[in-house]
Amino acid sequence: MASQEKVKQYLAYWFQLGKKVLLDNGQEAILPALIFEGDRYSREFESCWQRILASKAGSCYLEGTEQSIHQLLSPAWDINPCARCGMPVPTIEFGIPSPICPCHDLPSWPNSDLPSPRSPVDSLAHLNKIRERLGRSSEIF
Repeated sequence: MASQEKVKQYLAYWFQLGKKVLLDNGQEAILPALIFEGDRYSREFESCWQRILASKAGSCYLEGTEQSIHQLLSPAWDINPCARCGMPVPTIEFGIPSPICPCHDLPSWPNSDLPSPRSPVDSLAHLNKIRERLGRSSEIF
């Protein structure tokens, strides 16, 4: 089962490549301009997420996909890396998986020359880990 956090991360990755979420069966498209604020999702992203959760069941999709966001939040679905591009894609637990990755209509993707989409990063925690590793390596010498 895909947790809410996994589905949020899935959307954040695809938002970074310009994919929109279609609300009300395509009547409206949303794409936050700012996805991260420091080490967390931006207010704009969180606002989009709340609109997605509040939308009518089954009427909200990531552009280029067949599964609704509400389906992805059900026990039948999970989010795993695409075999082609490594991006998160929906996979059904039982049944026939969708043969389409959301990257199918992005002509310039996958592109190893560009940074890959990412999750929020806690810079302070990351720098502390580097400092700890450097401290341990200086003890060796």
